[in-house]
Amino acid sequence: MDRGHKASRTLEITILSAENLTLDRKSVKKNAYVIARIDPINYGSTKADFEGGCNPSWNEKLTLDMPFQTSFVTLEVKCKTGSGERVVGMASLPISDISGDYTPESYLHFLSYRLRDSRGEKNGIINVSARVKVQVESMSPAVTKNPMRNGCSSSWQQPTLGVPAGHQKNYYGGVVTGVPIWS
Repeated sequence: MDRGHKASRTLEITILSAENLTLDRKSVKKNAYVIARIDPINYGSTKADFEGGCNPSWNEKLTLDMPFQTSFVTLEVKCKTGSGERVVGMASLPISDISGDYTPESYLHFLSYRLRDSRGEKNGIINVSARVKVQVESMSPAVTKNPMRNGCSSSWQQPTLGVPAGHQKNYYGGVVTGVPIWS
């Protein structure tokens, strides 16, 4: 990142549903919710599902600020019971699953992860959709000098990566990008 820009990442994660949740080998009846946690102070939570029982549905979008060094997000399914809150299961969502070398920026991924209870045993599945958004904020005036023009004041744009795609402008700005496949 150059000195004139500040970058930040945002995680948009939609907690869709869970399947086959149990507590003490009995199906969860109600009050299940999810906490998506990046670190101890950066997290979001869904509302409790009162009707889904062992197959709750939330469909709630959580937006979290995500430092660049973040390697995973913890998904923790909890249940409110008469004796307090109990952890039903946890899963780790690796950031590499949603942001990597060949993944377009802001691409929406639909993912399912196995939940594990406090003993490490399988305890259901959680379904989510997620995307990473990178925002670049300019910290300098809008017009930047072109380093190739020896100080002239014309505006300069970052070169576009990709191969020019003819004379038509398309959604991707007139370039083709992709991963070459050789057989």
